[in-house]
Amino acid sequence: MRSRFSAFALDHLGYVLDTWHPDTRPADVESDPDLRWVRLEVLESSGGGLFDAEGFVEFRAHYREGGRPGVLDERSRFVRHEGRWVYHGPV
Repeated sequence: MRSRFSAFALDHLGYVLDTWHPDTRPADVESDPDLRWVRLEVLESSGGGLFDAEGFVEFRAHYREGGRPGVLDERSRFVRHEGRWVYHGPV
């Protein structure tokens, strides 16, 4: 979760796509020059252990868009795919 947030913040969109499950991944992710991700709060997590097949992360991502503050709240599902953790989508 933290690495994906950092990738969004640094505009490393290739990494964002590489860590997205192929069943739910969009064809492309575009950068928005007016949007700047500034802070991530991980509120809760469950699963995601060594023997788990899925895990969940509830987070709050703070951003600025056109100079105005905003917040994205989400509970995300991550799953193991081909031996590594990938983002599956919101739940």
